[in-house]
Amino acid sequence: MTTLADYPKIAAGKVRELYAVDEEHLLLVVSDRISAYDFVLDSPIPDKGRVLTAMSVFWFELLADVVPNHLVAYEDERIPAEVRGRALLVRRLGMLPVECVARGYLAGSGFADYGRTGAVCGVELPAGLVEADRLAEPIFTPATKADLGEHDENVTFNQVVRTIGAERAEEIRAATLAIYALGAEHAAKQGVLLADTKFEFGIDPSGTLVLGDEVLTPDSSRYWPAEGYTPGRSQPSFDKQYVRDWLTSAASGWDRASDTPPPPLPEDVVAATRARYVEAYERITGRSLADWPS
Repeated sequence: MTTLADYPKIAAGKVRELYAVDEEHLLLVVSDRISAYDFVLDSPIPDKGRVLTAMSVFWFELLADVVPNHLVAYEDERIPAEVRGRALLVRRLGMLPVECVARGYLAGSGFADYGRTGAVCGVELPAGLVEADRLAEPIFTPATKADLGEHDENVTFNQVVRTIGAERAEEIRAATLAIYALGAEHAAKQGVLLADTKFEFGIDPSGTLVLGDEVLTPDSSRYWPAEGYTPGRSQPSFDKQYVRDWLTSAASGWDRASDTPPPPLPEDVVAATRARYVEAYERITGRSLADWPS
């Protein structure tokens, strides 16, 4: 029987670990860890790894006609039983050094950039927009891929061109906006707004652009309930914003400006965060997490 120890670990991030299966395949394992403000918290969120894996599979399948992806299997004899339900067998790719972000609404670092400059990643926006405003049309706002513990840095499209060339830059911009459009359309039918999201792309041996990593999960996307959506304030969210809000509240006793790690999450915050992840999956996909492998 194959175990995780049979595969060399070749990379580890805040939430995911990557193992070498053979010359053509990798094992992408998603943990229950949660990160916030560039810290990996001591408190795992039960079933978070299963939610992110199941959500990615749903979207990879739905988006297959839009762009190729790296998914080979989520149930396979090469996937060890100990990580079943939260691991994917994927194709090896040459990953591009760009975080591909699409924004349909003004939030997060995009809203902060707009407040300072009137633009996001060099994309000029109309004056007078408020937090959570819907943009006239979605925009491509790339970022650099930061090392563990560092911040991603928003960059302009011209900087992407200088990094990977004009033709490939145009290709990833078009793919990013096409995926966002389909994702936002589907989510809206389920009563959910896809405010923004980020993707990673790689190149396969034939030179084809391929969607990799995760896709449209609550970790890589900002999902808001459509009901009650009101621009001009922070929106309720189906992601780890609940954790961020607790960490910056008086209840946590944590000073974000300090170098000290955040405290463990209380049981009620863990439970409420898990519930948000599960609701995001079940509401958007129309599937039950109970039916996903574990």
